[in-house]
Amino acid sequence: MRLSNFADYAVVTMSAAARHCGTARVSAADLAAETGLPVPTVQKLVSKLSAAGLLRSVRGAGGGLQLARPPASITLADIVEAVEGPIAMAACAHGACGVDHDCQMRPHWPLVDQALRGALAGIPLSQLAAGQLASGVPA
Repeated sequence: MRLSNFADYAVVTMSAAARHCGTARVSAADLAAETGLPVPTVQKLVSKLSAAGLLRSVRGAGGGLQLARPPASITLADIVEAVEGPIAMAACAHGACGVDHDCQMRPHWPLVDQALRGALAGIPLSQLAAGQLASGVPA
C-alpha cells in the first residue's frame, strides 16, 4: 500500500499545524510556506481536515487555524481517513470488484483493513510533529 500524495501532504500539513499547538494560530498560507506545499493544495487540505473535525478555523483578529483536538489524540489513521475515506486495501471493500461472486479472499479483507487501521491509529500526531520514530530515533 502506498499513500496518495494528497494523504501524504495532509500528514505534513497536520504535523506543521501541531508544531504551532499552544502558540499563535496559523494561516493556510503560513502552513504552505512552512511545508513548501502550494497554497491551493493546503487550502483544499484545510477544508477536508476541518470537515473531519481535525482542524478548527477561527475568524477575526488573531484568527487562523488551530488543531481541533490535542495532537496526542489525533492519529495517523484519522488524518488519512479525513482525506482518503475509510482505510481499505482491496477494491472489493468499496464494491468495485468484478469477480466478487467467486472470491475466497473477500471475507478476509476486513481483518486486514482493521489491522492496518490499528497500526496507523497507534501513531499519534504528537509523535509525528516531534519528528520521532516509535523507537525514539529521529525521523
